[in-house]
Amino acid sequence: MTQVSTLRDVYQTLLDTYGPRNWWPADTSFEVMLGAILTQNTAWSNVERAIASLKTVVPLEPEQILGLDEETLQDAIRPSGYFRQKARRLRLLCLFIIEKYDGDVAGMEGEDTEALRSELLGLNGIGPETADSILLYALDRPVFVIDAYTVRLLDRLGLLEGSGGYNEVQELFTESMEPDTKMYNEYHALIVMHGKERCRKKAPLCEGCCLKKCPRSHVQRPTGKGDVSKLET
Repeated sequence: MTQVSTLRDVYQTLLDTYGPRNWWPADTSFEVMLGAILTQNTAWSNVERAIASLKTVVPLEPEQILGLDEETLQDAIRPSGYFRQKARRLRLLCLFIIEKYDGDVAGMEGEDTEALRSELLGLNGIGPETADSILLYALDRPVFVIDAYTVRLLDRLGLLEGSGGYNEVQELFTESMEPDTKMYNEYHALIVMHGKERCRKKAPLCEGCCLKKCPRSHVQRPTGKGDVSKLET
């Protein structure tokens, strides 16, 4: 079985097992962007609480959030953890949208994907995973998001040979599959689901796994310079 068919077969198997994920849950593209920052280093349930809390304070619009004083914003997003750090990152994102796009994320639609990605990466606290989450889920760009779940799964399937760094893993998908926003969206969401349900970091539930036996199911890739967890700063 070739690498291309392996990646496609993994996708189809996960889709058949879990069904469409319809991710990312949000009312607006801007809310997705906020969630992409708030979800750094925390569980999604905490992000939901933080967004719900923020909605009780102001409408989720760049100008409204930037208009909040620091303490109020921090308190609203406290459930997401690292709330002081994330408050600064939210402000930078809002300021970027206001200054570059007059506060309207719809203005991003005409931007070149790579140029926009570069601009997002230039904002303090936005690394590759967060930038690509914004591009894929908020702006419908065919950019595959790589996270720790993805690295772990591909490593256990024996598909990683190098460091497991972000660009290396991303290229496995982009070089093997056509740029398809909907499929990239579903694939990443399915990998996250599988990582939570079965392919756990410790004590993976291999018995009865839809992907059968992985060649490296009980081997933990050592943390190193190229590890995805090191890329979001």
